[in-house]
Amino acid sequence: MYDALIISDLHLGGDNCQARALVSFLSDLRDGRTECRRLILNGDVFDSMDFRRLKKHHWKVLSLIRKLSDTIEIVWINGNHDGPAEIVSHLLGVEVQDELILETGDKRILVHHGHRFDRFIDDHPILTAIGDFAYRVLQKIDASHNFARTAKRKSKTFLRCAALIESRSVEYAKKLGCHAVCCGHTHLPAASEGEVAYYNSGCWTEKPCHYLALRDGRVEVRIDEFDSVDDAVLAAGPAIGHNGVGYYSAAPSCPTRSSGPATSSRIMDPSPS
Repeated sequence: MYDALIISDLHLGGDNCQARALVSFLSDLRDGRTECRRLILNGDVFDSMDFRRLKKHHWKVLSLIRKLSDTIEIVWINGNHDGPAEIVSHLLGVEVQDELILETGDKRILVHHGHRFDRFIDDHPILTAIGDFAYRVLQKIDASHNFARTAKRKSKTFLRCAALIESRSVEYAKKLGCHAVCCGHTHLPAASEGEVAYYNSGCWTEKPCHYLALRDGRVEVRIDEFDSVDDAVLAAGPAIGHNGVGYYSAAPSCPTRSSGPATSSRIMDPSPS
């Protein structure tokens, strides 16, 4: 059983929301094919608070979250798209927080969406809207999402913003005495080691979808294989611990859920050896 599963950036109501994959993922939790003690929705559950944009499968996702809240703990972390999430949280039976510190094994993990450290969306709202529109157009042109994914990873502005969110999140987690920090927001799955490890759960608006699995002091970036995407490989370099030892390795697939290649790391103790 997992200590926690973390999903982020569902963007329910958006045209690119992978709602069918979400329904499959949540159904596995409901039916016991995947077991966890806690499900964390790490921001941007909605694309906007205009519920008229929600389609049939989007409502099914919300229904499953509501049913799951009766059996496992669900925490909703506020994201920049969610607006006044407290309004909906009572209907779904979930708790809403700005951040969460949880424990797995003997490690303390900070979970927050990450937008608090993204100045670009506040300083350049027009450019942000244009970039978001172009990204969605690329996704519609190419159903595999390869074009959109490549464009995002080659954008210097995007990469600078993602790097800033990572560095400031790591610094913030260190001040709180945490061993690792888990974010969303960038839609870019990531796993990197250091004095404080950094993980990103990716998103559910782009194929393949990703999530984080926490168990016994380990964090895995896992790939959901609802659409069986052939090139679903997480590109990440070797992770180096604070003492120079690498701990980046492939993790075995979870026996309770079909999943793709995973990036797994042992979280290092931030105290000197």
